[in-house]
Amino acid sequence: MVEEIFSEVYDKFKLNFYRNIFQGFAKREASLTATETFCVEVIYALDRPTINQLGRFLELSQPNIAYKVNNLVKKGYVKKIQSKEDKREFFLEVTDKFHNYYDIKNEYMKTVLERAREKFSKEEMAQFEYILKVMSEELMPEITEGMKKD
Repeated sequence: MVEEIFSEVYDKFKLNFYRNIFQGFAKREASLTATETFCVEVIYALDRPTINQLGRFLELSQPNIAYKVNNLVKKGYVKKIQSKEDKREFFLEVTDKFHNYYDIKNEYMKTVLERAREKFSKEEMAQFEYILKVMSEELMPEITEGMKKD
């Protein structure tokens, strides 16, 4: 039962996001492929990874990840910031163009959480927050470890 409900909630968040993204396509040309969309979201989640860190996390070859990153740079969703310590290394940062796109996802999350705060007590919300924190920090080690900086 928990598995079904969790999957249903996850799917509803995804479906809302996808619907809003496709509505945005009606107003402008779709500028990112699905793969590029996933890639830029990973860059954002990893918080300024290097190209090597991104490649390791996604388990992609250096040439493959470099190609994807260069396309995201050309399209204006990512910028490369040269390391001050090692001039050969570049950190990847998302741009305002990405944040404008990404805000679509956060809007619905905020709406759902506002509704939850209205429906549930402060104690229930504190328990919900605790459960989510444990899930994020302890129950997803495969992802958490991959997100850590070298």
